[in-house]
Amino acid sequence: SGPAEVVGERATNHGAVAVMADISGLKAIQKRNAEFVSSVSHEMKTPLASIKAYVELLADGDAEDEDTKDEFFRIINGQADRLQRLIENLLNLARIEAGVVQVNKVPLSVNPLLQEAYDVLVPAAEQKNMKLVNELSPLYLGVLADRDTLLQAAINLLSNALKYTPVGGTVFLRSRLNEDEIIIEVQDTGVGLSPEDCQKVFEKFYRVKKDKDMAPGTGLGLPLVKHIVEDIHGGKIEVESEVCKGSTFRFILPSV
Repeated sequence: SGPAEVVGERATNHGAVAVMADISGLKAIQKRNAEFVSSVSHEMKTPLASIKAYVELLADGDAEDEDTKDEFFRIINGQADRLQRLIENLLNLARIEAGVVQVNKVPLSVNPLLQEAYDVLVPAAEQKNMKLVNELSPLYLGVLADRDTLLQAAINLLSNALKYTPVGGTVFLRSRLNEDEIIIEVQDTGVGLSPEDCQKVFEKFYRVKKDKDMAPGTGLGLPLVKHIVEDIHGGKIEVESEVCKGSTFRFILPSV
């Protein structure tokens, strides 16, 4: 402050106050949000461009025979399905992160739920000439869980394993009790992950570079599983993997 001045019979001081705030955290959040929007836009642009291109080919009469038309319609339908999956996964993630997803936790046996997920994926495994091996524990494994979201997590893990395992491979579904925890594992004989991939595979839109052309996807399946297991059910998810030998995804839930 500066020297005191006399105004009438009162002395006053002149001064200044500087307030500084660290906005590095805010900048980091803004950067992540911008990257997220960019990733969403990129993921939506690809199927939309494909749909538009094939619709234009049909409109221009480039599909002269029924087989070609059927092929064009199949591609359009597949890309529309991909876009729908992307939007549904985005909505699910947004609801979970905002804490507004409808959750109805009740005590339930985890093995019948896993059996249902297994039954859903058996046709996909047979179509790919793969073995889907059921190694569920004979014990009663009780958890406090929201049935719908936990079933979705199990289906996502099995579907992911089937996508990234070559024709003729094997995927195992296991459950077991470990003291006061329920352990659920999906192990595959697939392409495997590098240590760097293992660190990033649960990030939104992360796709393993060398496997991008192996299977279509949105890069949201595993982040969704992570939210379901950790945020909704208070569990944890892990991955162990070795390139060219396969991966084991494991989620651990509290037992009741």
